[in-house]
Amino acid sequence: MKQLGIVLMIALAWAGCKKEDSGFSEIPEITFKSISDTEVVEFDNNVAVTFRYKDGNGDLGYADPDAYSLRIKDSRLEEYDWYHLPPVTPDMDELQVEGTFTVYLNTLFLLGNGGQESADFTLQLRDRAGNWSNQIVTPVVLINDSL
Repeated sequence: MKQLGIVLMIALAWAGCKKEDSGFSEIPEITFKSISDTEVVEFDNNVAVTFRYKDGNGDLGYADPDAYSLRIKDSRLEEYDWYHLPPVTPDMDELQVEGTFTVYLNTLFLLGNGGQESADFTLQLRDRAGNWSNQIVTPVVLINDSL
């Protein structure tokens, strides 16, 4: 009976040591924060998109500038543009992180013959473990002819 009491106390102590849910998943999560312009002249304006990120182990970004972890899709195109993000933790430590990134989109231009086009941009982040974040979509940007 004494052994049963000890086992029960150990089991209760172990159950009490449940890891606290911090609200941070190891799968990155992003939310839209802002966009610098919603109307631009082709070739003239750089559009900056700012988004918040949150990750449970901080494995975002790469030290290698040739490694890409952010993809952005222009709604007018089929393919994604890829962007490099630097590591968000010192020495690539595993830490819970949250913060903001600002990305400057490649110069926008008209794809057709008209004087104006509209586009939105879908962003998605991949961590070093290969986990994809949720997708976010920017407000529509009007791109005007430079003439």
